[in-house]
Amino acid sequence: MTTAYWCVLLAALLPYPWVLAAKAHPRYSNRSPREYLAQQTGWRQRAHWAHLNTLEAFPLFAAAVIIAHQLHAPQPALDRLAMAFIGLRLAYGLVYIADIAWLRSLLWFAAIGCSVAMFLLTAGVLH
Repeated sequence: MTTAYWCVLLAALLPYPWVLAAKAHPRYSNRSPREYLAQQTGWRQRAHWAHLNTLEAFPLFAAAVIIAHQLHAPQPALDRLAMAFIGLRLAYGLVYIADIAWLRSLLWFAAIGCSVAMFLLTAGVLH
């Protein structure tokens, strides 16, 4: 299995540390988790939002990796882009929780750029 495919697995799991952080509180009730999360403020609320955004970013990334593999994109470049995506999304979640909005937006654009670059790599636009 390629590094890029392993990164798909990591990206699929990446939302869960953020939601676990949001839920890690004695008042958390598994009987009504959505109600609990809707009432959060501060860093716990931002951790929940990082969870949701990380879930939203996954489909484009997974599709980019799978399509790039199917169309035989250059593997070393694809692996580098996939690893960059994971690193950027990890930093994104941490910066989101820390409430550094300008850096969060920069990291979001860079990670989406990695997914778009995979399509461009596959199309032969990037080398």
